[in-house]
Amino acid sequence: MAALIEDHALLSDLQTGPLISRNGSVDWLCFPRFDSPSVFSRLLGTDEHGYWLLAPSESDAVIVDRRYIDSTFVLQTIWKTSGGSALVTDFMPLGDNRSSLVRRVSGLEGSVLMRQELRIRPGYATLLPWVSRVRDNTPAAPPILLAMAGPDALALRGPHLPQAHAHGHEGEFLISKGEKVDFELTWFPSHRPLPTAIDLDVALEEATEYWSRWGSHCRQDGVYGGAVKRSLLVLRALTHYETGGIVAAPTTSLPEEFGGSRNWDYRYCWLRDAALTLESMLTHGYESEALQWRNWLLRALAGDPEQMQIMYGVGGERELPERELDHLPGYADSKPVRIGNAAVSQFQADVVGEVMVALEKLRMAGGKEDHFSWALQCALLGFVEKHFDDKDFGLWEMRGDAQYFTHSRVMMWAAFDSGIRAVRIHGLLGDDMKWERLRERLRKEIMREGFDQKMGSFTQTYGGQQTDAALLVIPQVGFLPYDHAYMLSTVTRLEEELLTEDGLLLRYRTDTGVDGLAPGEHPFLACSFWLVEHYARTGRRGEAKKLMDKLVGLTNELGLLSEEYASNERRMVGNFPQAFSHLTLVRAADAMHGVDRLSLAVDVAL
Repeated sequence: MAALIEDHALLSDLQTGPLISRNGSVDWLCFPRFDSPSVFSRLLGTDEHGYWLLAPSESDAVIVDRRYIDSTFVLQTIWKTSGGSALVTDFMPLGDNRSSLVRRVSGLEGSVLMRQELRIRPGYATLLPWVSRVRDNTPAAPPILLAMAGPDALALRGPHLPQAHAHGHEGEFLISKGEKVDFELTWFPSHRPLPTAIDLDVALEEATEYWSRWGSHCRQDGVYGGAVKRSLLVLRALTHYETGGIVAAPTTSLPEEFGGSRNWDYRYCWLRDAALTLESMLTHGYESEALQWRNWLLRALAGDPEQMQIMYGVGGERELPERELDHLPGYADSKPVRIGNAAVSQFQADVVGEVMVALEKLRMAGGKEDHFSWALQCALLGFVEKHFDDKDFGLWEMRGDAQYFTHSRVMMWAAFDSGIRAVRIHGLLGDDMKWERLRERLRKEIMREGFDQKMGSFTQTYGGQQTDAALLVIPQVGFLPYDHAYMLSTVTRLEEELLTEDGLLLRYRTDTGVDGLAPGEHPFLACSFWLVEHYARTGRRGEAKKLMDKLVGLTNELGLLSEEYASNERRMVGNFPQAFSHLTLVRAADAMHGVDRLSLAVDVAL
């Protein structure tokens, strides 16, 4: 069985994100990009599906410390055995388009027998590579383990290369106090020459310096400052350094319900996540990164608005066909394992609103529009107008029938509101009078159709009788104040309907069949962070702190969060680490700290 989701650490080279378990095994790695086929897939299967173990061989080995070097993704694990102790440092070199993972073993006390197991399985574990030993074209060069399969080649360098054993490689070596042993696994296209070796001391110094320098720019304070900083670092780690695209998570098909079928590929870039990340970066001192995310958004959206998608590949790719990998048994026997995402073709009416709100906040922070960026936003508003009466599949990517989701209609309102602000506050040219008419038409409609007087609550869909945690976004975009009577009564209803015994919030009731899937999922962490924000903004500080402390306490020892949390089993659930969870953690912490997030104040006369 694969290690617990929360037992994994994330590494990053701003191109991909491997996961390393507490027992020292690289269980998941896609080379060279987040959305490339995996070369290690044990996370979704068994040993035969690929992994790289580096840990003490002794059965009495225990971990006495495991942490990132402060504000970095350089992982350090201290092992202790009866014979001594050793430090394993795992990191990914940055820059030069190099795709490699470095594992360094340093002897601290006595001697420790280390074990290495390597099973390379490219193509999501469909390929068994041809492995040979080769040498660099340099005198007395040490041997290199070279694995090739189709377009992929991987080279392992190190002084103690494992030996062939049962379609893999295994070996042991002794590390003593003061000694150091380095291994580097490098991916490269099989038609290109073997990359030359690099100075790993320099690579480690550069990686540490980059992450430390990036983290030092973070504007954060208060009791949750550390969690905010790590969350922002996670968002940066999930962002491709060249394209600026941020993936929702570096994994696919970690289940929302153990043994269930709600298993999705999150290794793509959602417009919604990019927009929310832009806002968080602005709030915490990363203006240049915010501009990078804006540019990715605009490039992805460029073209006919009718061809707009809710998600794209890391480089802006549009073709993300969903298929099932039947040869992988799935995490905790949760099938199917999926790659690609069929939701790419869905119409989600809220997306333009998310983008427009983020870009309005960028303008409020001093960001300047150019002829391309504003013209594209005007075209997006034209798209919203054209599809004004269309039903959609909602924020949660329902696979049931299209409906009028109240949250989606509110975000359409927010799109027009942002356009009006651009003209009347920032002096841009646009048809603000038409947008105002459409905005007010939506406001009246939402208040009439989206709020059920008998329930005393906004509803998930027009005419429906269910609530939805996405309704907590309503005051975030300025549609109503946080303390409006309708919002306060809606929160009461959410607490009655969606709050679990453990105090965490579900997205919605899956037993209604609204999403077209079999019922069953765990509390979605982002929703509980939204609830913290609402509590904090409406004077319920004690309840906000209690819930925030609980949520921050759910992070693993490295500060990472998954998509959901199984309270009954006290385990993380869903893809990991999840950008949306960390984004909403930052929002909730800002609300607790009283941070001004460039709020869109309600002003119907604007």
